[in-house]
Amino acid sequence: MGPLLKILIYFYLCTGVQGIHRIPWLDCHFTDELVSSNSEGRIDIQPVFKKAMLQFGQNGDAPVNPEVITFLITGSRLDLRKHLEGVEVEQLECMLHRYSTEGIHVRWPVQGAQGYNRWYTATLKHSKGLFTITGFLRQPSDQPAPGQQDYRSWPAIADREILTTTVAMVIKSQTPSVKAGLNSQQKLHCHFDVDHRGPHISVEWHQQRRGERTKLFSHTSRTGQTEGAGVAVKALERGDASYTLPFTKMSSEGTYICSVSVIPLFTSVDINLQIEEPPQVSINVDTVLTLQDGSEQKVVCEADSYYPLDVEIVWYEQDPSASSGQVSPQPKVLESVLLSSHKQKRDSTYTVSAFFYLQASFKDSGKRFACSVSHQSLRMPIRKTFKLIIKEPGSWMFTLLGFVLVCILVNLAVMWYKLHLGRRSGRREYEKKPY
Repeated sequence: MGPLLKILIYFYLCTGVQGIHRIPWLDCHFTDELVSSNSEGRIDIQPVFKKAMLQFGQNGDAPVNPEVITFLITGSRLDLRKHLEGVEVEQLECMLHRYSTEGIHVRWPVQGAQGYNRWYTATLKHSKGLFTITGFLRQPSDQPAPGQQDYRSWPAIADREILTTTVAMVIKSQTPSVKAGLNSQQKLHCHFDVDHRGPHISVEWHQQRRGERTKLFSHTSRTGQTEGAGVAVKALERGDASYTLPFTKMSSEGTYICSVSVIPLFTSVDINLQIEEPPQVSINVDTVLTLQDGSEQKVVCEADSYYPLDVEIVWYEQDPSASSGQVSPQPKVLESVLLSSHKQKRDSTYTVSAFFYLQASFKDSGKRFACSVSHQSLRMPIRKTFKLIIKEPGSWMFTLLGFVLVCILVNLAVMWYKLHLGRRSGRREYEKKPY
């Protein structure tokens, strides 16, 4: 191996390491909980918001900001930062919470783990909705497990405290928000990872729609039992729990929930799927509309088969004759436009139209009219245009007289042809008479 190739490989490896580990810390919002009970024995939990920092390093590292709570994440098989390649710190939203195992206390099956752990969740969201990541942070404790739900005996966390943790489990979705058209196939991404091999995992998918929750899929690795479809069971061994919708329809709209459970941990990620169908736009006139001076024409612009309901239709007119030099005049919004009521079709899409009555005047000849339709499914509005041409009444009279003359000539030709046939028929009959 040549020295130049060695240098290139070394540079590539260094660049890759920096790309993965270039985020050493993140500012976060930590939601602590103040737990109390009233005279009736009811538990009251009040959220307490504190400043915190998620810091990646090794056990014993000094905090980057000693004035806030530091969640120090030390090395484990899982690394949250590998999911953040190519992402800037400013694009991340970090939220930290306590996590209750609801009275379930089991030894986490990794080397060196103690019998009791305190748990926290770190949720990282992309500011543009590109992904959502939740990691479980395990803090080993030398204290015995409480004999009740852990939130009733959580120790207080000081404002400058350092909590040394490791990442025990991660769930991620690269499709936290999906916009899909009708009759399309959609893959809802859900991926998980655990810090030890062979965990007993339960995976479920649910759809939440209009207050109703429907189970779509479930699988338990301990028993191998599977219900429903949409998830490749073999892919679960690689942590891929993505759900495939083969054919979207209106009932597909809603919130999809991917849930993963490894006792005593349970986590889920929500994926919002919204149906968006772009409008089909048409106008009832040709690209060039020719009218007689003084006549009237109803001009209609229709937006058809769109979803959801909100749509905007605007009619414009533009007079090229009013341009000065190379500067074209700004289109003018027509004020006398009327809207029809929205009509819902059988497939639950909508139709609406905007129309106006065009009073033909010779001074408007050459003007251009445009219908602009805006909808959330469109990156840019759809425009349909036509040019107005006005003809004087005289020209119409000339055309009409010409048409009448042609009709007369055709009738004369037909009459002459019939007369000619009659004469020939009469001559043949005369020749057949015996004399």
